[in-house]
Amino acid sequence: MDINKLQRENIKNLRPYSTARDEYKGQASVYLDANENSFGSPVDKKYNRYPDPLQLDLKDEIGKIKGVPIENTFLGNGSDEAIDLLYRAFCEPGKDNVIVLPPTYGMYEVSANINNVEL
Repeated sequence: MDINKLQRENIKNLRPYSTARDEYKGQASVYLDANENSFGSPVDKKYNRYPDPLQLDLKDEIGKIKGVPIENTFLGNGSDEAIDLLYRAFCEPGKDNVIVLPPTYGMYEVSANINNVEL
């Protein structure tokens, strides 16, 4: 199965989000463009900075432990987000449909309704 054939056309053309910090190779003590705390962190950590939105370091560590490549690793904010992203990436709103067999987790139906995917 080629997953690229299942993916929505507009999703295929997306590029990963890139911040100015990703493109800037120098070091700055304050990044005013990122709306981050310019006063620093009260502890000796970088808690005043946003984390990597692609979670590359974490995915790399998981890959080393589990033997899974980064491109095959998905990290999300629980199953609700993963279910919603599946609908958004693979279902055309108002065109596609899914089958949900009860009893099951309720978010399959909720996410289908939010994304205008027929049940």
